[in-house]
Amino acid sequence: MQTGFLGLIAFSLLMFMLVQAKFILISLAIAIILFSLTSDAIHAISTRLRVPNWLATTLALIGIALGLLWISTTIVAQVNEVVFLAIAYAEQAQAALPTLTERLGPEAQERIMTALTNFNITGWIRSLAGQASGLLSGSVLVILFVGFMFAEQVWFPVKIERLAEDPERASQIRRIIASIMHRVNRYLVVKTGVSAVTAVIVWIIFRVAGLELAMAVALLTFILNFIPSVGSIVATVIATMLAFVLTGDTTLTLVVGLLCSVTQFLIGNILDPMLLGQTLRLSSFGIILSLAFWGAIWGVPGMFLAVPIMVALMIICAHIPWLRGLAVMLSREGLPDDGSSDEDGARKLAA
Repeated sequence: MQTGFLGLIAFSLLMFMLVQAKFILISLAIAIILFSLTSDAIHAISTRLRVPNWLATTLALIGIALGLLWISTTIVAQVNEVVFLAIAYAEQAQAALPTLTERLGPEAQERIMTALTNFNITGWIRSLAGQASGLLSGSVLVILFVGFMFAEQVWFPVKIERLAEDPERASQIRRIIASIMHRVNRYLVVKTGVSAVTAVIVWIIFRVAGLELAMAVALLTFILNFIPSVGSIVATVIATMLAFVLTGDTTLTLVVGLLCSVTQFLIGNILDPMLLGQTLRLSSFGIILSLAFWGAIWGVPGMFLAVPIMVALMIICAHIPWLRGLAVMLSREGLPDDGSSDEDGARKLAA
């Protein structure tokens, strides 16, 4: 009873800290991911091109800083464009909604119109613009975190050994960390490529159809595709609704919606699994639960980080005997991945 009560208190305090410090924690999580991705790139550049490590690290930091600032300013610019056009097309959207809902019947049409009337679109747009502006401050914080991580990188192995107080235990911890970094890096690289291809195709569809906001829709598609299962559906629905609002043409809307749906289906069910292969052995139901949990705690950024956090959690739990049951539940076939396959692959590559 006492242990359970203390566990409940600890869990409540943890949830409180996750919610109250979410801005710093989200920035820290993104910084860790960028540090992991950049460390692999720096190692590859240093070994293959024989560039000094300090020079490769400096160039990587400059690249991260410029990349984050460019992404933040691009998102802010696209959000501002969406806000401006949303005001311009407000009356057109109100005129198009009765045509879209007339087939549902008068009672359903009345309910939909009442719900949309009560929806504070102005407040939502202002909130969206405010969150987009917060990206700049978040980007600066991420850049600072990454910079200090690189400054402390040389001491990480020493700190792990002193914390573990056992060379063999420290070596195991380093292998676990390396396995998590390998899996998360591969997932993010593949997901970035797949999302970029999907976004380019959606941009081409909107441009060929002569629709505005092609760049904004493509950027939104690219971002939402990092959310498993749900993101592609939401991106397709938004693209279809925007096509109808911008044109009012039912036929063109159906064509755009069908093309976007086919693109998402083919890439999500053929290209994505083929490239990822066995990188992620996660339960589909566990992914949905992770999305719901981290979405409730950290909002949309938490949904982007749900899969990397779940990968790390499964590998860590697989090495802890009393948490192996949780790793089994998180795995796809009930066979939790402890990262040993990464170690075996590294040995074969070295041989």
